[in-house]
Amino acid sequence: MADNPHLAKDLRRILIDEETIAKRVQELADEINEKYKDSEEPLILVGVLKGSFIFLADLSRRLTIPHIVDFIAISSYGKKGDKRGEVRLLMDTRENLAGHDVLIVEDILDSGSTLSYLIRTFGARSTKSVSTAVFLDKPARHEVDIDIQFKGFEIPDVWVVGYGLDYKERHRTLPYIAEMIPEN
Repeated sequence: MADNPHLAKDLRRILIDEETIAKRVQELADEINEKYKDSEEPLILVGVLKGSFIFLADLSRRLTIPHIVDFIAISSYGKKGDKRGEVRLLMDTRENLAGHDVLIVEDILDSGSTLSYLIRTFGARSTKSVSTAVFLDKPARHEVDIDIQFKGFEIPDVWVVGYGLDYKERHRTLPYIAEMIPEN
């Protein structure tokens, strides 16, 4: 997309506009509705806090199949405060996942370590199945091979904000995805 003179000073450009996001979320909901239309139990959507909350809200409102919304909070910070390190569970689901199809709803797939951890963790809970819905995918950053069943958009290796994603809690509620200007 072209540069927008109304963007905040720390944003370079809009990568994915609001209309394009809405259209893709509907397409994803249609795919999920089709995949789980014959399930006997409600699909459990597990949103990874905080980044997935807007995507999860929009997606769940478009689902026509029976479903339950739950959340999980994790941390993957290393000893020096960087985003690399051991994944830790900060808040677990409230729902019993056993016997259910589970859909992990994630804002962005970067290295893949967080999603890999969640797939293993939920798979060990006697779930019927574990699938993934990822809003943004950065293939250039993958360190772990992850099978994404429902993918919103592939993006380049740039820092992005909006639609749930933030930078130091800023720009999380923008209705679009924007590229940040890197801090020096």
